[in-house]
Amino acid sequence: MQHFFVTPEQVRERKIYIEGSDVNHMKNVLRMRIGEVLEVSDGNNHKYCCHIEAFEQGLVVLEIDEEQSTDTELPSRICLFQGLPKGDKMELIIQKAVELGASEVIPVSTRRSIVKLDAKKAAKKVERWQEIARSAAKQSGRGVIPEVSEVLGFKEALEYAKTLDVVLIPYELAEGMKTTRTVIESIRPGQSVGIFIGPEGGFEKEEVEQAIAVGAKEITLGRRILRTETAGMTTLSILMYHLENENA
Repeated sequence: MQHFFVTPEQVRERKIYIEGSDVNHMKNVLRMRIGEVLEVSDGNNHKYCCHIEAFEQGLVVLEIDEEQSTDTELPSRICLFQGLPKGDKMELIIQKAVELGASEVIPVSTRRSIVKLDAKKAAKKVERWQEIARSAAKQSGRGVIPEVSEVLGFKEALEYAKTLDVVLIPYELAEGMKTTRTVIESIRPGQSVGIFIGPEGGFEKEEVEQAIAVGAKEITLGRRILRTETAGMTTLSILMYHLENENA
């Protein structure tokens, strides 16, 4: 069944009004027809089972058949602070982070980031990344579309992280799986969690020290050095299992 997102304002009196690029996608790409059934999420954890009532000029009108509350979101807000990687790796990272339950992805420019974006290029990238987050949210049945923020500098990212309950920084020089297990198991549903992942070259020691100084907890992901696109997925997977198990 096809899944679309709308804003709460598009839901009115048992009808949903699809606008924008989704109209062309439904009519000309998916070739959907009147009466066809689909799912719609409003970004506020409400899901609607609908059928197409009419195609109008620049608009698709849906009639709501059933309304449900979604239970696909993690019981905690998780923010992934991702050091800017090379090439198209960020697209894969965002896609998988959304599938694994991240609430927000914050691209971070660090000292070892090879990619350097000016304001114009960064804005264009973020627009593209947000669309990938939207598509991944559709595919994975999320009740909300996670936000991809503007690119932040490392110090800006640390300031943002201060607003979170728990901040984790996987680091290849960290030791002690027992300590890492204790840190993870101490996280409770409802707490907000930040994860800092370095770019290909990792974090500089000074950056790790700065993160720890504002309360971040250094953890290890094992004896092997993981790629930047693997480290975030691994940490998110561990948190997803832990939080959903705690909330079961």
